[in-house]
Amino acid sequence: MNEKITAQPPKEERQEVLKEIRQLENRKKILENKQRNEERRVRTRRLIERGAILEGIFPLASSLSGTEVKAFLIALSYLPGAAELTANLPKSGDMP
Repeated sequence: MNEKITAQPPKEERQEVLKEIRQLENRKKILENKQRNEERRVRTRRLIERGAILEGIFPLASSLSGTEVKAFLIALSYLPGAAELTANLPKSGDMP
């Protein structure tokens, strides 16, 4: 049981550590990209669902431009009772 302990020369050890650092940095970038893609996917789904709800309630909305839809929704927000109704809704990001 005469095992030799072989230590790497400092230069090789440094290169191994630098290689591992690069690998970890790349792994971090990959995970960050996955997270951004998932957030983008969730946002896209939410926007599609909300757009479908809007078009379902107001069929005319599908033929309006984005600016016209925005103006329409702003006009709706000025109707009596709209402020009270929206005050009771959960804030953006809050769970219902």
